[in-house]
Amino acid sequence: MLTRRQFFGSIGGLSALGVSTAAYGVGVEPMRLRIKRYHPMPRQWPADFPLRIVVLADLHACDPWMSLERIEGIVERTNALNADIVVLLGDYVAGHRRVTRFIPANEWAAVLAQLKAPLGVHAVMGNHDYWDDKIVQRAGQGATVAHRALEAAGIPVYENDAVRMTKDGRPFWLAGLGDQLAYMPARRFRAVPRVGIDDLNATLAKVTDDAPVILLAHEPNIAPRVPSRVALQLSGHTHGGQVRLLGWVPALPGDVVKLAYGHVRLKCDVIVSGGLGCSILPVRVGVPPEIVLVTLGRTPPAVS
Repeated sequence: MLTRRQFFGSIGGLSALGVSTAAYGVGVEPMRLRIKRYHPMPRQWPADFPLRIVVLADLHACDPWMSLERIEGIVERTNALNADIVVLLGDYVAGHRRVTRFIPANEWAAVLAQLKAPLGVHAVMGNHDYWDDKIVQRAGQGATVAHRALEAAGIPVYENDAVRMTKDGRPFWLAGLGDQLAYMPARRFRAVPRVGIDDLNATLAKVTDDAPVILLAHEPNIAPRVPSRVALQLSGHTHGGQVRLLGWVPALPGDVVKLAYGHVRLKCDVIVSGGLGCSILPVRVGVPPEIVLVTLGRTPPAVS
């Protein structure tokens, strides 16, 4: 299992790219925000069943990099997309220590509670949400502070669970995987063989009919194991490498770049968001923060 600590272990080498690039990577690109659109055509998803999904990943709430005001702006732009459903893919807490304030979970959760969609807002946890919760880490079990804050704000959190949903009388399943690195200590130089709480088989066992399945999984690592029963996997975690220069991703080994960002087709279609915040260092180059809009099925023609 590849951790994000390993992903970003070499990110300090950014200085070799020059002072101006580093200044841009710290002061400009992390503050940008774009809408990234995908229109995959999964084999398992009916072509005549349109569904619009907004994906928000890796918020990493903290001052000054991801302030409450900035989160409010993300919520406003998300709501303006008028999607059918919004999914949150984990890592809500700060991912590094270079901050002026760690924003309490109840504060950022209250802002996310303003997200609106006809089919609701749904969430999974990320590794940092577990690593940051020392009580849960010591106990080796339990709902994290982030988990409890989201549910208190009215946003359901899925942990190896699935729910059957319908749009215009058409059913589909939304499944949420437990985090794959939940109890992996955040240690950069020494691997510790701790396990996550993900259970793919148990999650999919809760799917009780042949309606198409959308899987939420914070880390994309699980993708090679996801069966063709799933139409679409949505993931975050990698931040797209956080630094990408002409296709070169210095913080990622070559064998994992394929699942680091964008749309990949395996047994199911996989879309990996570049995320919103930063981890390890508040740096982005070539991977601006993004809200992801995924459109499934054909959009019906406008009625004149």
